[in-house]
Amino acid sequence: MVTPRFAALLALTVPLPALLPSPWLVVLVVVVLLAAVAVIDAAAAGALTGITLRRRGDTAVWLGQTATVELTVTNNGSRPVWLRLRDSWVPSAGAGTVEHRLRLLSGTHETVTTELAPTRHGDRRAVRVTLRSYGPLGLAYRQRRQGWSESVTPPWSLRVLPRFPARRILPEKLAKLRIFDGAVVTRGRGQGTEFDVLREYVIGDDVRSIDWRASARTHDVMVRTWRPERDRRVICVLDTGRTSAARLGDEPRLDAAIDAALLLSVLASRADDHVDLIALDSEVRARVEGTGNRSKLPRIINAMAALEPALVETDFTQLAGDLLRRGHKRALVVIFTAMDAAPLVEGLLAMLPRLTTRHRVVVASVRDPETAELANLPEEATANDVHLAAAAELALNERARVRAVLTQQGAIVVDETRARFASKVADAYLMLKAAGRL
Repeated sequence: MVTPRFAALLALTVPLPALLPSPWLVVLVVVVLLAAVAVIDAAAAGALTGITLRRRGDTAVWLGQTATVELTVTNNGSRPVWLRLRDSWVPSAGAGTVEHRLRLLSGTHETVTTELAPTRHGDRRAVRVTLRSYGPLGLAYRQRRQGWSESVTPPWSLRVLPRFPARRILPEKLAKLRIFDGAVVTRGRGQGTEFDVLREYVIGDDVRSIDWRASARTHDVMVRTWRPERDRRVICVLDTGRTSAARLGDEPRLDAAIDAALLLSVLASRADDHVDLIALDSEVRARVEGTGNRSKLPRIINAMAALEPALVETDFTQLAGDLLRRGHKRALVVIFTAMDAAPLVEGLLAMLPRLTTRHRVVVASVRDPETAELANLPEEATANDVHLAAAAELALNERARVRAVLTQQGAIVVDETRARFASKVADAYLMLKAAGRL
C-alpha cells in the first residue's frame, strides 16, 4: 500500500499537461515510474513475520491512579525494519500515546511504553497491536490482515480495582475500634466481651474478677481476664441488579456500595472477624468465602473490581436460601441495596423475618441528596417547581415508609447520602460489636 508521500509526489505531475508539448504521455511515464519505485520500496520493506512482541508491566491498579505497560518489539528478521506501531486498548483503559515509530536493525529490540489512566473499574484489556513495515523511501508499506495482528498481539489485562475514597476515614474507625477492641485486655467483664485467660492476681485487679475455683485448684489467687468478642462472621451482600445502575452524581449507586463494603471489610478484618462477600442479581456474580482474612481480603477486592450493574431484577429469595443453609451460626448480614419500594416488597421483605431470626441484618442504602433539594420550593416557584417538589416529597415519604417497615421486621437501616454512607455503615458495625450483638 502507498503512503501520503507517494500521493504528494504524484500531485507534482498535475501541472505537467500545461507545460509540455505531449503532456499526457509524460504524465503516464511519470506515474508508471512512481508506481514501479513504490513497488520496489514495498518489496524492500522488512517482513512483518520476523517481528515478535512481548509485554510486561502493571497488572492491577486502583481507579484514579495510572498504570504503565511496556511492549517490547524484537526484529528477528534478516533486514532492518521501519515500523509504525499502534497499540490499541479498550476506550475505558484511558491509554495515552498509542502510536510509535521504530527503526529496528536485524536482531535488535526496542521497548515502547503505554500510560493507562482507567475511567472504570474492572478488567481493561489490550485489543490488538497493528504493525506497518515501511520501505526505505517511505513510499509504500506492508501491513497484514487484522486476524494476523490479533494472533501476534500478546494478551494483557489490567485489573482496575474500585475507587476507595473511604480509605481516608479508616484511621478514625480503627481508633474507635481500639477503644473497646484494642490493645489492652480488660480486668472486668463488660458488654461485648468474652473470656480470654486466667492469670495470677496482681495489686490493682478488680476483686470481682477472681475465679475462686481456679484459685482453689492452683493454691494461688487467679483472676479472669476478658477480651472483646472476635471471630464473628460478617457477610457483605451487594445488590448488582437494575437499581444499582442508578447514578448518584457522577457514579452509579453500586460504586458507593462497593466503597462502603470495602471499608467494612477492612475494618472487620482488623477486628479479627471473618468477612464473606456475595454479589448477586438474578444470579450470583461473585462469592468469596472461607477462613483466613489476610488472604481473603485481596480476593474480596478483586471480586468487587469485576462487578457491574445488570439490568435485571434481584432475586433475594436466592440470597435467603443461601444464608439459611449456612447452619445455625449467627452472622452479621449487611445488604447493600436500593430502598425502592417495588423491588424490596417483592423480594427482600418477604424473606426478612426468616433472616432476622437467624442473623443480625443491616440494610444499607445510599440516598440521593438531590431529592431532598427538589422537595424545597424556591421563593418564586413556578408550576413546574411545584410538580417537582410534590414528586420529590412523595418519593421521600415512600422511602420513610420502607425504612419503617424494615425496622419493624428487625433490620437495622442505614440510609445516608453518598458523602456519609460508608462512615455510617462502619459505625453500625462498631456499635453492634461494642454491644456484643454480632
